[in-house]
Amino acid sequence: MEAGPSFRSRELQAKNYLKKHRIMELLNYLTSSLLFFQPNKPREYLVSLLERLRIAKITGVAFPVFMNHSNIVAMFEMMDTSKKGTISFVQYREALNTLGLCTADEVLKDDGHGITLDKFRNEVNRRSKEVWSTF
Repeated sequence: MEAGPSFRSRELQAKNYLKKHRIMELLNYLTSSLLFFQPNKPREYLVSLLERLRIAKITGVAFPVFMNHSNIVAMFEMMDTSKKGTISFVQYREALNTLGLCTADEVLKDDGHGITLDKFRNEVNRRSKEVWSTF
């Protein structure tokens, strides 16, 4: 059974709404945060995180981030098993995806060079700020 024009129009409206308000990015980021911290009371944790986001938006204070410098370094070091000081582009993309900072259909440019800790940290921080600032 094929969907009629009304259904397709409604589906397109829903997709546009989710994209416009970056709902999927927010949900990915919240889910990643939950999995990272694994709080005993996940609902209360999410409410608290969203409340901190609201306050940050109103007051201009820093947005809540769960990946601080030591977390980023630890994640990078886990991926850099050969201790070369770089990770592959595939590892980089997967890490951003795992953190909810990259969508599956997003196109990232691979310049053919390994990803350094500085580049990884800068990108995680930039994308985190970008995600939070849109909400």
